[in-house]
Amino acid sequence: MADYETILTERVGNVLKITLNRPERLNAASIPLADELGAAFYDLGDARAVVITGAGKGFCSGADLAARGDRSPLEQKGGSHRALQNHYNPLVTQIMRAPVPVVTAVNGAAAGVGCSIALAGDFVLAGKSAYFLQAFVNIGLVPDGGSTWLLARAIGRARATRMMMLGEKISASQAEEWGLIYKAVDDAVLLDEAMALATRLSEGPTLAYSTMKANIMTALDGNLSQVLLAEAEGQRIAGASQDAMEGGMAFLQKRKAEFKGR
Repeated sequence: MADYETILTERVGNVLKITLNRPERLNAASIPLADELGAAFYDLGDARAVVITGAGKGFCSGADLAARGDRSPLEQKGGSHRALQNHYNPLVTQIMRAPVPVVTAVNGAAAGVGCSIALAGDFVLAGKSAYFLQAFVNIGLVPDGGSTWLLARAIGRARATRMMMLGEKISASQAEEWGLIYKAVDDAVLLDEAMALATRLSEGPTLAYSTMKANIMTALDGNLSQVLLAEAEGQRIAGASQDAMEGGMAFLQKRKAEFKGR
């Protein structure tokens, strides 16, 4: 595994576990952290699932505002635009378009761009003490890092507006009730549950998962005709895979399929 300064990586079977590792800053997403997380996704190797979590008491408290120093508001705004375009936005895109399933295990705060990173996962698990926060309104800014798109599609206009304009903390249990996340679990078992889910996914048909992810994105933004075409093309690609052949044989032989991700 590569050596990083702001994240930790560990291979567990076919799962790549990534830990945001700036606990003294509640894992605030500095530009180096965003770049290192992006590099880890760029170099997945033969990993067939990913888990992202945070070290210490928080998942990610948002962009690292303290790292901007004492620059003027105008300089800070320009810096934010560059940071989003060159670092944070590409990172969120990488996570969402990863060719393998991504599970985020949210411990503590997931705020600002940290909320975006958390919600970019295919499966979001959160400890019951965790919360999701869009606090931009408190400093006169707007949600970024894809938050507007993620929230509006996951929980609808009214609830997205509530989170963004009122800046309220949304608990893990509330997030589960709204359908914002997959599941809220006891803090003590969060990482175990996330790893168990990722392990299950890592033993599945990886190419089919990748195609499903792409088709879901098409469904969110496209029309029925586009989705039908994407599904047909995806079925052609998946149908030619070794995993599809294994799945068919396993069905006929009444046994559990042993997928290899090919």
